[in-house]
Amino acid sequence: MRKRRFTYVACLLAALSLALEASGEPQWQRLPPTPRLPRAVQSGYAAVNGIRIWYAVFGHGEPVILLHGGLANADYWGNQVPALARHYQVIVMDSRGHGRSTRNQEPFGYDLMASDVVGLMDFLKIPKAAIVGWSDGAIVALALAIHRPERLTRVFAFAANSDPTGVQDIDQSPVFKAFIARAQSEYERLSSTPDQYNVFLDEIRKMWATQPNFSVVQLNHIRVPIWIVDGDHDEAIKRENTEFMASQIPAAGLLIQPCVSHFSFLQDVEQFNSDLLHFLGRAAQQ
Repeated sequence: MRKRRFTYVACLLAALSLALEASGEPQWQRLPPTPRLPRAVQSGYAAVNGIRIWYAVFGHGEPVILLHGGLANADYWGNQVPALARHYQVIVMDSRGHGRSTRNQEPFGYDLMASDVVGLMDFLKIPKAAIVGWSDGAIVALALAIHRPERLTRVFAFAANSDPTGVQDIDQSPVFKAFIARAQSEYERLSSTPDQYNVFLDEIRKMWATQPNFSVVQLNHIRVPIWIVDGDHDEAIKRENTEFMASQIPAAGLLIQPCVSHFSFLQDVEQFNSDLLHFLGRAAQQ
């Protein structure tokens, strides 16, 4: 298992360097702006499981699908798509009910959202793909690794939890409060039901309170090449749960990124992209 540990001194030095910035805050306490996606090769809506999934495709090569976190949308991957699209065909999608995608009356659930990913893959005629997931997207990636491993080449799971006990109280985090407020304005701008954010938020919170529930047996049977990844200052995910998952998945890699939080891919783009590209290149050689 690959582990990378960084000392408090390293994070302190990074924080001191950031003190020169106007905010005066360490990067793990900041929520950088939501980036924009570059121009897509192809984009549109796919009819999947009775809803319409918005997607966009960039670049050429082996397919890599990026799955965003709860309450967010595909735009959050705007800093990763250009780096990946130089080497891969990159597909982003808005999860059901998020961003530009619609939803129906079915309750939100990770298995259902995993089925949506497979449906989009079928629509785009992609037999197998690497999955990069953040938060809820990483949980969906794990669900796929458990139930549909034949559709995956590898998984980079950032900031996932295996069950609800692995989550901390996000209501106490100023960064997460800022994210939830931003998510509302983005939902109102992108969604076809812009006046239903509070209902949407309540239903997502219900899912967070009861799911996922990955068993030890399920984790033990994952055979897809996978890294379990998180930031060392994650506001939402308990470190012990991250380490537990990595210990239970055979041959899984464990990566703890220094001086970043649940929003690592926004806070330290160079570090996140370097780790991601290293994983994809390494896994492709296995």
